Amino acid sequence: MTASRMTIRIALLVFAGVLALGAGCRRDSDRTEAKTAFEVDKVYERGPVTVHVRLDKTKISIAQTVLLQFEATVGPGYEIQMPKVDEALQDFGLVGWDTSGERLDEKNNVVTTYEYRLEPFLSGNYEIPAFTFTFHDVNEPDAKHELSSEPVAVEVASLLGEDRANLVIEDIEGVVAMPRKAATWWVRLLVGAGVALAAAGVVAWFLLRRAGRLQVQRIFQPAHEIAYARLRALVAEKLVEAGRIKEFYERISGILRYYIEDRFDLHAPERTTEEFLDELRRTEVLRSPDKNVLGEFLTHCDLVKFARHAPTTEQIQRSFDLVKDFIERTRSDERKIDVTDRVQTTEPTAAEVA
Repeated sequence: MTASRMTIRIALLVFAGVLALGAGCRRDSDRTEAKTAFEVDKVYERGPVTVHVRLDKTKISIAQTVLLQFEATVGPGYEIQMPKVDEALQDFGLVGWDTSGERLDEKNNVVTTYEYRLEPFLSGNYEIPAFTFTFHDVNEPDAKHELSSEPVAVEVASLLGEDRANLVIEDIEGVVAMPRKAATWWVRLLVGAGVALAAAGVVAWFLLRRAGRLQVQRIFQPAHEIAYARLRALVAEKLVEAGRIKEFYERISGILRYYIEDRFDLHAPERTTEEFLDELRRTEVLRSPDKNVLGEFLTHCDLVKFARHAPTTEQIQRSFDLVKDFIERTRSDERKIDVTDRVQTTEPTAAEVA
């Protein structure tokens, strides 16, 4: 190979490397721009906390979604709690979320980023609601501070556009008789064979069922799912709003007793409070704090059910929260209950509880 050819080849290789490097930089730049392309970026500050609330767009169609991002920067020695987006939303549904975790910036501040994908329910003008961020000094966890954002307006356009008001629904046309063709002999034969096979299948099914050869597919559910379904049914009945306080306490204590039986195999529903608490003291399946909470709760329920104690609204809410919190803390997906023969939302009756 001559020196001139070698020089040309080296020049071509260098030129190709420069092009590749430029393309790589361009792709990285494009990715950065795409990642940070937010139409709305509002900044809120209080003390050691700075929060960015971002939206990728404020005008979407009913078939699109909007990306909501929280970026919280917290100074050293502080912790922040992000808001529960799904509980604050009213006009949008949460279809997915993601987080990039925590990182440190150049000032040793902790930066946390969360992203939420929201979808609208209907077309129209709506607002992404305001959110509240709670933070505290790690040395003073009970001294809570709050930082609130502002609502952000979002316009959701209909897929029908401006022609929506001009749409006219045409009336249905009259019934049109379909032409009937004379069935040939082989069609009649197939129909007859199908009827005969169906009849034979029904007879065989009954015979197998009678002989006990058909196996019923068993359905199993974790105890906490059964209890949550019962709590939802209890809330839907609005017993407290109707003034049926005693019945509410009978039902919620029954839900807790049945959950304890399903979850820990302790026969709480069939026993009085005194009998159950005596067994509870001798078992090791629950921790001492949980035993104390259960004892106070069941004693409070007995006062309402049998001593005509009139609880306050705060006491009623606290009782409901206690049951829900106990179920959440002790839930387990490993122990499952056979619910094939019962409906999971069926509530224990007052007679069963008593």
